[in-house]
Amino acid sequence: MKRFLLSMSALVLALAMNAENPVANPKSVVVSGNARFTVLTPEMIRIEYSPSGKFEDRATFSVINRELPDVKYKANEKDGVLTISTSKLDLRYKTGTNPLTTPASADNLSISLKLDNGKTVEWFPGKEDPQNLKGTYRTLDRNEGDAYRSKLENGVVSRSGWAVIDDSPSFKRADGSGSLALEPQDDYFDWVAPRADKDALDLYFMGYGHNYKQAIYDFTRIAGKIPLPPDFVFGYWYSKYMNYTSQDFRDIMAALNEHDINTDVLIMDMDWHWNGRKEDSNGRGGWTGWTWNTKLIPDPEKLIADMHANGMRTALNLHPADGIASDEDYFREMCSDLSLNPAETKKIEWTLEDKAFAKSFFKRIIRAREAQGVDFWWLDWQQHLLNKAVPELGETMWCNHVFFNEMKRNRPDRRPVIFHRWGGLGSHRYQLGFSGDSHITFPTLAFLPYFTATASNVGYGYWGHDLGGHTTDRKSGFNVNDPELLLRWIQYGVFSPIFRTHSTKGGNIERRIWKYDNFDQMNQAVKLRYSLFPYIYTMARNCYDTGLSICHPLYYEYPEAPEAYTFEGEYFFGNDILAAPVTEPSQNGKSVKKIWFPQGEWWSPVHNRLYRGNQTLDIEYALDEIPYFYRKGAVIFRNPESVKRVTERPDHLLIDIVSAPKGEGSLYEDSGDSQDYDKVFAMTRLRHSLKGNKGSYELLPREGSYAGMKDARSYTMRIYDTNRPRAAKVNGKSAEFSYDAASRCTTVNVPTSPCSSKVKVDVNY
Repeated sequence: MKRFLLSMSALVLALAMNAENPVANPKSVVVSGNARFTVLTPEMIRIEYSPSGKFEDRATFSVINRELPDVKYKANEKDGVLTISTSKLDLRYKTGTNPLTTPASADNLSISLKLDNGKTVEWFPGKEDPQNLKGTYRTLDRNEGDAYRSKLENGVVSRSGWAVIDDSPSFKRADGSGSLALEPQDDYFDWVAPRADKDALDLYFMGYGHNYKQAIYDFTRIAGKIPLPPDFVFGYWYSKYMNYTSQDFRDIMAALNEHDINTDVLIMDMDWHWNGRKEDSNGRGGWTGWTWNTKLIPDPEKLIADMHANGMRTALNLHPADGIASDEDYFREMCSDLSLNPAETKKIEWTLEDKAFAKSFFKRIIRAREAQGVDFWWLDWQQHLLNKAVPELGETMWCNHVFFNEMKRNRPDRRPVIFHRWGGLGSHRYQLGFSGDSHITFPTLAFLPYFTATASNVGYGYWGHDLGGHTTDRKSGFNVNDPELLLRWIQYGVFSPIFRTHSTKGGNIERRIWKYDNFDQMNQAVKLRYSLFPYIYTMARNCYDTGLSICHPLYYEYPEAPEAYTFEGEYFFGNDILAAPVTEPSQNGKSVKKIWFPQGEWWSPVHNRLYRGNQTLDIEYALDEIPYFYRKGAVIFRNPESVKRVTERPDHLLIDIVSAPKGEGSLYEDSGDSQDYDKVFAMTRLRHSLKGNKGSYELLPREGSYAGMKDARSYTMRIYDTNRPRAAKVNGKSAEFSYDAASRCTTVNVPTSPCSSKVKVDVNY
């Protein structure tokens, strides 16, 4: 299997090429009348046709970069036919014609490509693709089981070997928006604008065969990288839709600490704002609001300061669609900014497409709340499909674009991050997704592994689900507080991008996990998540560098194995962990999980045994056990139990290694919440080998640096699937070691040493 993890030298090269320019390299462009073709990679060609001859060179919602390195190709026009050939594709265009025929056919334009199996495939504009591997959907609101499977949009990979991004102005995106342009601004970030020709055809043909990883990587090269979120978002989020008071939040913090529950984020849902108005003729009550509800939160600044003192960050829930009412804070100031008479204005309409409104709104309202300590924003309800001033503009994508870039521009002391709804291709540039109000059932939980991993096919790598489920429409008698269901949901959350429990309003649904009889099992899962943070954060960096989401489907690694497409409950969690969480109720406390093991060998940390690949097994799991497996040869950096927040950088780490003839792994680190992570970071690599009875483990000198990093560290090296060791040395000196026969684990204690120096561990078995 080809690993998709960039080396330090490759990172440096990639970062040097990280500039975004929507104007393509002129050497890559071929113009024929009203048609224009841009050869972006050997496998990807942009196809434009403009009846008016106006081509689009600005960024769009979906694509922001078209300046890629030169591609070798041949272009030839003869007898009214233009041909363009790369090492992977052959394009044929009948000059002077519209490439899109009705009905769809290859008469005017076609592209042929040869798959790895030698089969030649022909594509033409409008051709249906029943084998597309899909992408994601804007929300799981009211989803039961896999009822929303058919709603998933197409992704950029397909078993057919080709996929198409339709970026034509007429294409309707997930939020109802058209595919609009982004116009550079002298005084702000890129702003929405109409397309050069509203009748133009604008397609990106991607003929990558089954090289799915390369297709995703090249997609992020044109659509933008998936930004690295700040470290704290990978910790546990306590969240519930509830009219909590300041004292309630303090009681929750105290309970989380008392019960030793690692927590990094404490969410304040929509009741943070004043909701005392009567509903008006527009159905507006407390849904949208910008002013603190002082009956519940009389001391917002002090409360948020207490959260920060407890090592927790917070976000406020927003439903930003109904404007700013006259009784809101900063209404008069915004009226002044916008030349409105406050005495005659009942409400300032929500017009985020108006730059003057946006600037005033963020200056007056958002900055004021941030000055009180708000760390980031949860953009929840954005279902208004169209704006009045820009009819083609949908609410969701535009809210995400503006909120994220406002934070990036005006809060340079921290890394931009928002928690938001999916708004179509390009939404990955704003990181964390809120999947909505799904049902509290096992079948709904069972859909999430497939749904989350499949979203990687559009680069949407950070879905955050309501762990435990949100609500249910089932009749009374259904146990919304089923301890086993919540446990299995939390266990799934350990191996999902965002680890956040949540539910709807009301005291009948309990999300305070310390209230459950099986709390110890739930907290065991929380602690596993925190232990795995160094690995998770390293894989998040890998996502930024390669486009490969932390959760990704099996077929990325094994595209020719039929099981990689049918075992939807399994997925890769980073490069070296195979996850297959239990998503069905147990029988007498035991669950049997059917697991397909791909080619290779897989170590089970739960059952302490090695499974060979290319087989399917039924394996039994107790309630406190989670099916996950390390790849043979894997190196997994982990936190010790002493770590309470993921923002900590301990001076002692655990390293799990699965013994193999050879293997390697990395630890990525940075300051956690800075915007310069693209160039200010550190990498520590470990490579290992086993020859006969001699094991060699080399921790290489750390490369790079960042503010606040540890100068020296000690390690506990746990080497699985080994025989009993006879001796161990660290840098040539005898070292402490032990052996556990039940887990076949050799443990070597590596004393504190400078991170700038190589550490060599030798073990004789």
